[in-house]
Amino acid sequence: MRPRRFMPGNPLRGRIRVPGDKSISHRALMFSALAVGESTITGLLEGEDVLATAAALRAMGAQVERTGEGAWRVRGVGVGGLLQPESALDMGNSGTSTRLLMGLVSSHAITTSFVGDASLSKRPMGRITDPLGQMGAEFTASPGGTLPLMVRGISPAVPITYRLPVASAQVKSAVLLAGLNTPGITTVIEPVPTRDHTERMLTGFGADLWVEENNDERVIRLRGEAELNPQQIDVPGDPSSAAFFMVAALVVPGSEIVIENVGLNPTRAGLVEVLRQMGGQIEELDRRDVGGEPVADLKVTHSPLKGIEVDPALAPSMIDEFPVLFVAATQAEGRTVTSGLDELRVKESDRLSAMAAALTGAGARIEEREDGLVIDGSGGDFLRGSANSRTKTHLDHRIAMSMAVAGLCSQDGVEVDDTRPIATSFPNFEALLDGLAE
Repeated sequence: MRPRRFMPGNPLRGRIRVPGDKSISHRALMFSALAVGESTITGLLEGEDVLATAAALRAMGAQVERTGEGAWRVRGVGVGGLLQPESALDMGNSGTSTRLLMGLVSSHAITTSFVGDASLSKRPMGRITDPLGQMGAEFTASPGGTLPLMVRGISPAVPITYRLPVASAQVKSAVLLAGLNTPGITTVIEPVPTRDHTERMLTGFGADLWVEENNDERVIRLRGEAELNPQQIDVPGDPSSAAFFMVAALVVPGSEIVIENVGLNPTRAGLVEVLRQMGGQIEELDRRDVGGEPVADLKVTHSPLKGIEVDPALAPSMIDEFPVLFVAATQAEGRTVTSGLDELRVKESDRLSAMAAALTGAGARIEEREDGLVIDGSGGDFLRGSANSRTKTHLDHRIAMSMAVAGLCSQDGVEVDDTRPIATSFPNFEALLDGLAE
């Protein structure tokens, strides 16, 4: 355990650059490992989750090496060229690594086990194994459909048309990655659009992939037995990491910061839209395109916020940012209502219950509903804080960072029970936060 009390202090001032986007970092490594030749990656997020992906790809034959801070070189084996790993693939805490790599392995003649830490081993994998099983892969999971889990891949696999029962970029991506080494056309139908990094990046690597809009649904088709070409990739800053600093600057009086090089993919930028609806001043500077992804520097200025009803249609584009949005809502004037957030109950923790308990413990007024939280804001009055108790983070990095931000807008500070899980996605979070308040 590494507890820390986060206290109110000076206004936040300065410029920062957050780590590379985690979703794009995972995919950059995977697709480079499937290209024939050498790819280079800059701006890679070097948190534990992404390093788990790098280690797994290395175990299956790709040459993956770090050449400097955030700089990596990958010599790929080609689609279909992954090798049988000698031991189980340890995913640590990374659900993304697990689900996407299960897709990759499913259409190769590989049998391997996936293992993870205590938190990841509670997360259900059935929504991944169902479609991959239809393609011919076989799975032996632990009771409850969790890790440890054995995958027996098949080559050639069978192309399928799969309609996502629940909006999930990870399930979509797993099926498409299995489709890379599957003859014929693999089709995924999305009733609700989810983040599209897989489609953008696969197209950039030369895959034959196309998207159609059909009766408000997205139909994604991929021609299998693909040949991917090596690339030079510059990973944009992670909007999920920028989210904590956006909210911190909005709620701490006198703050004004610039967050450089933030990815603003429309399937990920829901939080910016919602914070602006609440009255937050967030200005885009030098908007540009980097590797098919829209990017800008964000200037964020302290603003009085007002409560709103968050459109549930925005949930997929900000699903990881809701914990810190709840913190912003505690400082707003009036009531904020969120709904359609069932997926938050099966993340690294049950984020709805965990955030409701943590913020209530710090003095916020919160009603927990089945699919969201209702928060009555203070109109800018700081939270009481948690003077005599520790906030339980349940080994969840986003809860730890969200409650760190809550500590900045509290009277007595907020003590987080364990800051170690923050390293899974944002190793220098505390240093950046402390630096802005100096």
